[in-house]
Amino acid sequence: MAHITLLDGGMGQELVARSGDEPTPLWATRVMIDHPGMVRDIHGDYFAAGASLATTNTYAIHHDRLERFEMDHLFHALHLRALSEAHEARAAHGKGLIAGSMGPLIGSYRPEVTQAVALAAPKYAEIAAILGPHVDVILIETMASIEMCEGAVKGAQASGKPVWLSISVDDNDGSCLRSGEKISGLASVLADYSVAAVLANCSVPESMAAAMAGLKPLGLPFGAYANGFTHISGNFLKDAPTVKELSHRHDLTPEKYAEFAREWVAMGATIVGGCCEVGPAHIRYLAEKLVKAGHQIL
Repeated sequence: MAHITLLDGGMGQELVARSGDEPTPLWATRVMIDHPGMVRDIHGDYFAAGASLATTNTYAIHHDRLERFEMDHLFHALHLRALSEAHEARAAHGKGLIAGSMGPLIGSYRPEVTQAVALAAPKYAEIAAILGPHVDVILIETMASIEMCEGAVKGAQASGKPVWLSISVDDNDGSCLRSGEKISGLASVLADYSVAAVLANCSVPESMAAAMAGLKPLGLPFGAYANGFTHISGNFLKDAPTVKELSHRHDLTPEKYAEFAREWVAMGATIVGGCCEVGPAHIRYLAEKLVKAGHQIL
């Protein structure tokens, strides 16, 4: 049986759902500003459900997002607020890791907005330097192209902490990133930079078995955390969208999600959890099923 790191589930969609606020292009960042303590409470719920770690609510805190709303002066403070809420939740729980999240520049699922490594790496290095002293790992999330991966990974080295790299794969062909590039192409990035684990996230769970087959030969600990969206709509792939453009699926019960995740574990995955629209109930049920199957959650 395996030793499993159980990731938490989605933060942004959970915040939007709990707040009841109208979604904005600032998404989870806006809710964190308007509802102090809600991020902490969600982290706490995931820890209580059995998660091994808290993923900081820093995914979308980028200069390019904040500048649109004349809020860039809050860049550093927002990172510290997100870190504080994760630390408060861990302290209340008494154990667990903290993963510092770094998401795509400009927008998610959009390989066409990939910035050159020389331009992207310093932007990620700035964030990594803020997160590094306060987290156990850096979690690079939802990377849509090989070049996007390299820019983020190169910048993440500034954290001084282990780096986990997670890609978003094609919903219809999980062997490819959303750019159409094969997962095997990540080997060039892994050869040049220090990466401790490779994952796939924020794609439909049906695509993840193929992603696991692509990640396993890379020779690092690997895993998956899928989303609960029906699909990524065309309107979401525009500048400054809101999550109103995305629809959650009604069939992805905790029981069904756990079936997918247990398949990934059977393929050798040792890091599993959930992404957008996968909540505490999913993580709790998955934790119970993993333990019942004889796995140990770290």
